[in-house]
Amino acid sequence: MIRRLAALLVLLLLAACTGGGDGTRATPTADVEGDIVVAGGRDVTGKNGIRQQLIDAWNRQQQKAGTLYRARLVELPGGADEQRSQLLGALQSGSAGYDVVLLDVTWVPEFAAAGLVRPLPDEVLDTDVVASVAGTARWDGRVYAVPFNSDVGLLYYRRDHLRAGGVQRTDLSGGLDWQELEAMADSLDESRPEGYEKGWTTQLAAYEGRTVNAVEAFASAVPGLALTDADGRYAATAGQLTDGIAELRRRTRAPYLLKDAVHSDEAATLGDFEEGRTAFLRHWPYAYFTLHQTLTDAQLGVAPLPGRAVLGGQNLAVTRASKRPGKAQELIRYLTGKESERCLLDAGFAATRTSAYTDDAVRCTAPAAAPSPSGEGADRTPRDPAGRPAYARRILLPALRDAVQRPRTAQYGAFTQTFTARLGALFGDSPPGDAALAESLDEALRGALPH
Repeated sequence: MIRRLAALLVLLLLAACTGGGDGTRATPTADVEGDIVVAGGRDVTGKNGIRQQLIDAWNRQQQKAGTLYRARLVELPGGADEQRSQLLGALQSGSAGYDVVLLDVTWVPEFAAAGLVRPLPDEVLDTDVVASVAGTARWDGRVYAVPFNSDVGLLYYRRDHLRAGGVQRTDLSGGLDWQELEAMADSLDESRPEGYEKGWTTQLAAYEGRTVNAVEAFASAVPGLALTDADGRYAATAGQLTDGIAELRRRTRAPYLLKDAVHSDEAATLGDFEEGRTAFLRHWPYAYFTLHQTLTDAQLGVAPLPGRAVLGGQNLAVTRASKRPGKAQELIRYLTGKESERCLLDAGFAATRTSAYTDDAVRCTAPAAAPSPSGEGADRTPRDPAGRPAYARRILLPALRDAVQRPRTAQYGAFTQTFTARLGALFGDSPPGDAALAESLDEALRGALPH
């Protein structure tokens, strides 16, 4: 009997070490000391940007505590599509040794469904996280990531152009619709400011920027539109697509859209707007900081995007293969905590926590992380009395709360490639009619996605 009990104990210990009978690997009982490798895309706040500064601050805490854990940031080259491919390849092959990955909000379902990232406790998403943003971290009823920095479409405008064109209303922070924007552009055509060419520009090249702009147009034209359902299956109709295409066509008409927009990305449109070629620009929150380095508050304004705006941003997830998942989750909690989110907001990102926008007691305390709110030196960003970007509470936070998500599907790569490619016909020399293009898009999406 004693031998049988001993043998049974050995088997139970082996099972605990090797995992269950489903072939999955068990979670290690203790983290392996060493570097926690964080992989993601470029930090738009620049070299030694706020992400690196927050990681440095966490490393100083670990050193002071006497642990042997250190976080290390790896920035992946290329655009979002290339970064996604690199992360997928690295995690599927197990070749890179990443512990934490920075996922675009649209990638979470794909990485979760493939078993490449670990589910996390529900409490990592507390009520301070903006509700719309928190929704990007879940898939199939579970939490797989924690929102790190958010994003949302905004409308930037040249106050100096509006004044030069005889437009009386030069404070648009309360919002406007597309008809009002077009009316202002008509006024500018009659009295052109120096360097001015067309009313507005946006990102319509054949990449994710086109998908974002199209989803914004579709969501504005069809209230409550869901291109996919909760399970990631294609759920739209050709009639809904027709209405969305009609709105996208109207927004991109030649009399108002800068011709170069159909070949432009974020950097190109930022440059065109900064040079004064347009009076309006659809862009992300980081443009507020970039543009204020060359344009004054008297020249530059920002407003909610007319219609619906798309939610963007990146979330942090723990990889399934990490040898230090517990410590990786501790790092994520630090990077997404209240003070860290305030640091991200001060540096140019859209914070994911409401407290960063509304609670003056929450301050960025990471050494050297927050730019000086005095406006001296390189930082010329307008700020409120608490040191936040001046537009953050009144414009950015409501925009995040009202933003719409792109389709939630584990096949997002197939969706966006199909969506972008088929809509390219709208910007060709002989664009098809709305209904014909909608039928083509509907057929293509039914082939690319489960339905």
